[in-house]
Amino acid sequence: MVEAEGGRCLIISGDVCERAFCFAAVKQTVEALGKLDILVNNAAFQLHAEAFEDITEERLDKTLKTNLYGYFHMAQAAVPHLPIGGAIINTGSVTGLQGSKELIDYSLTKGGIHAFTRALSGNLIPKGIRVNAVAPGPVWTPLNPADKQAEDVAHFGESVPMKRPAQPEELAPAYVFLASPQMSSYITGEVLPVIGGY
Repeated sequence: MVEAEGGRCLIISGDVCERAFCFAAVKQTVEALGKLDILVNNAAFQLHAEAFEDITEERLDKTLKTNLYGYFHMAQAAVPHLPIGGAIINTGSVTGLQGSKELIDYSLTKGGIHAFTRALSGNLIPKGIRVNAVAPGPVWTPLNPADKQAEDVAHFGESVPMKRPAQPEELAPAYVFLASPQMSSYITGEVLPVIGGY
Protein backbone atom coordinates (compact mmCIF):
# COMPACT_ATOMS: atom_id res chain seq x y z
CA MET A 1 0.00 0.00 0.00
CA VAL A 2 2.83 2.43 0.86
CA GLU A 3 4.64 1.66 -2.38
CA ALA A 4 1.39 1.96 -4.37
CA GLU A 5 1.25 5.57 -3.15
CA GLY A 6 4.81 6.24 -4.31
CA GLY A 7 6.58 5.71 -0.99
CA ARG A 8 9.21 3.18 0.00
CA CYS A 9 8.55 0.42 2.50
CA LEU A 10 11.21 -1.43 4.48
CA ILE A 11 10.12 -4.48 6.48
CA ILE A 12 12.45 -5.48 9.32
CA SER A 13 11.60 -8.50 11.45
CA GLY A 14 12.92 -8.77 14.99
CA ASP A 15 12.27 -8.46 18.71
CA VAL A 16 12.25 -5.00 20.31
CA CYS A 17 13.01 -6.66 23.66
CA GLU A 18 16.57 -6.98 22.38
CA ARG A 19 18.62 -3.77 22.47
CA ALA A 20 20.88 -5.00 19.65
CA PHE A 21 17.88 -5.46 17.34
CA CYS A 22 16.65 -1.90 18.02
CA PHE A 23 20.01 -0.40 17.07
CA ALA A 24 20.36 -2.70 14.04
CA ALA A 25 16.85 -1.80 12.81
CA VAL A 26 17.57 1.93 12.98
CA LYS A 27 20.94 1.45 11.26
CA GLN A 28 19.36 -0.63 8.50
CA THR A 29 16.63 1.97 8.01
CA VAL A 30 19.07 4.87 7.75
CA GLU A 31 21.28 2.93 5.34
CA ALA A 32 18.32 1.95 3.13
CA LEU A 33 16.41 5.24 3.15
CA GLY A 34 19.23 7.72 3.70
CA LYS A 35 17.72 9.42 6.75
CA LEU A 36 15.28 9.14 9.63
CA ASP A 37 12.77 11.89 10.43
CA ILE A 38 10.20 10.19 12.65
CA LEU A 39 10.19 7.28 15.08
CA VAL A 40 6.86 5.71 16.03
CA ASN A 41 7.15 3.31 18.96
CA ASN A 42 4.14 1.03 18.63
CA ALA A 43 5.19 -2.48 19.70
CA ALA A 44 3.17 -3.93 22.58
CA PHE A 45 2.49 -7.06 24.59
CA GLN A 46 -0.60 -7.57 26.73
CA LEU A 47 -2.51 -10.43 28.32
CA HIS A 48 -5.56 -10.20 30.55
CA ALA A 49 -5.42 -11.63 34.08
CA GLU A 50 -8.38 -11.66 36.45
CA ALA A 51 -6.18 -12.23 39.50
CA PHE A 52 -3.14 -10.07 40.24
CA GLU A 53 -1.37 -13.13 41.66
CA ASP A 54 -1.64 -14.88 38.28
CA ILE A 55 0.86 -12.49 36.67
CA THR A 56 4.04 -14.54 36.51
CA GLU A 57 7.57 -13.16 36.63
CA GLU A 58 8.07 -14.38 33.05
CA ARG A 59 4.99 -12.52 31.82
CA LEU A 60 5.90 -9.35 33.74
CA ASP A 61 9.38 -9.47 32.24
CA LYS A 62 7.99 -9.84 28.70
CA THR A 63 5.53 -6.97 29.21
CA LEU A 64 8.19 -4.65 30.63
CA LYS A 65 10.79 -5.52 28.02
CA THR A 66 8.43 -5.16 25.07
CA ASN A 67 6.52 -2.09 26.20
CA LEU A 68 9.25 -0.13 28.02
CA TYR A 69 12.70 -1.42 27.10
CA GLY A 70 11.71 -1.57 23.43
CA TYR A 71 10.59 2.07 23.39
CA PHE A 72 13.65 3.18 25.36
CA HIS A 73 16.15 1.38 23.13
CA MET A 74 14.47 2.37 19.85
CA ALA A 75 14.54 6.01 20.95
CA GLN A 76 18.19 5.74 22.02
CA ALA A 77 19.07 4.26 18.65
CA ALA A 78 17.06 6.84 16.68
CA VAL A 79 18.00 10.11 18.42
CA PRO A 80 21.48 10.46 16.85
CA HIS A 81 19.87 10.25 13.40
CA LEU A 82 16.86 12.53 13.95
CA PRO A 83 17.19 16.06 12.56
CA ILE A 84 16.01 19.34 14.03
CA GLY A 85 12.24 19.14 13.56
CA GLY A 86 12.28 15.35 13.94
CA ALA A 87 9.69 13.59 16.07
CA ILE A 88 9.26 10.58 18.31
CA ILE A 89 5.71 9.36 18.84
CA ASN A 90 5.09 6.75 21.51
CA THR A 91 1.92 4.69 21.72
CA GLY A 92 0.53 4.94 25.21
CA SER A 93 -2.96 3.82 26.19
CA VAL A 94 -6.09 4.75 28.06
CA THR A 95 -4.90 2.11 30.55
CA GLY A 96 -1.92 4.35 31.29
CA LEU A 97 -4.36 7.15 32.15
CA GLN A 98 -7.07 5.19 33.98
CA GLY A 99 -5.60 1.76 34.72
CA SER A 100 -7.27 -1.58 34.03
CA LYS A 101 -7.93 -4.15 36.73
CA GLU A 102 -7.34 -7.03 34.29
CA LEU A 103 -4.30 -5.45 32.60
CA ILE A 104 -2.22 -4.44 35.62
CA ASP A 105 1.23 -5.07 34.14
CA TYR A 106 0.20 -3.53 30.81
CA SER A 107 -1.24 -0.47 32.61
CA LEU A 108 2.03 -0.13 34.51
CA THR A 109 4.00 0.02 31.27
CA LYS A 110 1.63 2.40 29.52
CA GLY A 111 1.77 4.84 32.45
CA GLY A 112 5.54 4.49 32.23
CA ILE A 113 5.43 5.31 28.52
CA HIS A 114 3.51 8.50 29.28
CA ALA A 115 6.12 9.52 31.89
CA PHE A 116 8.96 8.55 29.52
CA THR A 117 7.38 10.73 26.82
CA ARG A 118 7.25 13.77 29.09
CA ALA A 119 10.76 13.26 30.48
CA LEU A 120 12.38 12.59 27.10
CA SER A 121 10.65 15.59 25.53
CA GLY A 122 12.39 17.93 27.97
CA ASN A 123 15.73 16.25 27.37
CA LEU A 124 15.48 16.54 23.58
CA ILE A 125 14.20 20.13 23.28
CA PRO A 126 17.77 21.45 22.83
CA LYS A 127 18.17 19.06 19.87
CA GLY A 128 14.94 20.32 18.27
CA ILE A 129 13.30 16.88 18.50
CA ARG A 130 9.68 16.70 19.63
CA VAL A 131 8.41 13.74 21.70
CA ASN A 132 4.71 13.05 22.14
CA ALA A 133 2.40 10.11 22.75
CA VAL A 134 -0.97 8.94 21.51
CA ALA A 135 -3.10 7.21 24.15
CA PRO A 136 -5.68 5.08 22.33
CA GLY A 137 -8.81 3.73 23.91
CA PRO A 138 -10.38 0.57 22.51
CA VAL A 139 -9.25 0.02 18.91
CA TRP A 140 -9.91 -2.96 16.64
CA THR A 141 -6.43 -4.45 16.30
CA PRO A 142 -5.20 -8.07 16.42
CA LEU A 143 -3.87 -7.36 19.94
CA ASN A 144 -7.32 -6.97 21.47
CA PRO A 145 -9.25 -10.17 20.65
CA ALA A 146 -6.14 -12.35 21.04
CA ASP A 147 -6.81 -13.41 24.63
CA LYS A 148 -10.54 -12.67 25.06
CA GLN A 149 -13.61 -14.86 25.03
CA ALA A 150 -15.92 -14.49 22.00
CA GLU A 151 -18.61 -12.79 24.12
CA ASP A 152 -16.12 -10.21 25.41
CA VAL A 153 -14.95 -9.52 21.85
CA ALA A 154 -18.57 -8.99 20.77
CA HIS A 155 -18.96 -6.24 23.42
CA PHE A 156 -15.49 -4.73 22.97
CA GLY A 157 -15.59 -0.93 23.17
CA GLU A 158 -19.18 -0.64 24.42
CA SER A 159 -18.07 0.85 27.75
CA VAL A 160 -16.81 4.13 26.21
CA PRO A 161 -19.23 7.04 25.67
CA MET A 162 -19.24 6.49 21.89
CA LYS A 163 -20.32 2.87 22.58
CA ARG A 164 -17.90 1.35 20.06
CA PRO A 165 -14.21 0.75 19.47
CA ALA A 166 -12.24 2.91 17.07
CA GLN A 167 -11.02 1.63 13.74
CA PRO A 168 -7.27 1.99 13.03
CA GLU A 169 -7.96 4.63 10.38
CA GLU A 170 -9.62 6.78 13.06
CA LEU A 171 -6.44 6.67 15.13
CA ALA A 172 -3.94 7.29 12.32
CA PRO A 173 -4.65 11.05 11.99
CA ALA A 174 -3.43 11.59 15.57
CA TYR A 175 -0.03 10.18 14.60
CA VAL A 176 0.08 12.20 11.37
CA PHE A 177 -0.74 15.36 13.33
CA LEU A 178 2.03 14.76 15.89
CA ALA A 179 4.53 13.78 13.18
CA SER A 180 3.93 16.88 11.08
CA PRO A 181 6.19 19.86 11.81
CA GLN A 182 3.66 22.07 10.01
CA MET A 183 0.82 21.08 12.35
CA SER A 184 2.53 20.38 15.68
CA SER A 185 5.88 22.19 15.74
CA TYR A 186 5.02 23.80 19.12
CA ILE A 187 3.78 20.59 20.73
CA THR A 188 6.09 18.35 22.76
CA GLY A 189 5.71 16.27 25.90
CA GLU A 190 1.99 15.76 25.35
CA VAL A 191 -0.13 12.64 25.68
CA LEU A 192 -3.05 12.83 23.24
CA PRO A 193 -6.00 10.65 24.32
CA VAL A 194 -8.03 9.16 21.46
CA ILE A 195 -10.50 7.29 23.62
CA GLY A 196 -14.05 7.84 22.37
CA GLY A 197 -14.99 10.34 25.09
CA TYR A 198 -14.69 10.68 28.86
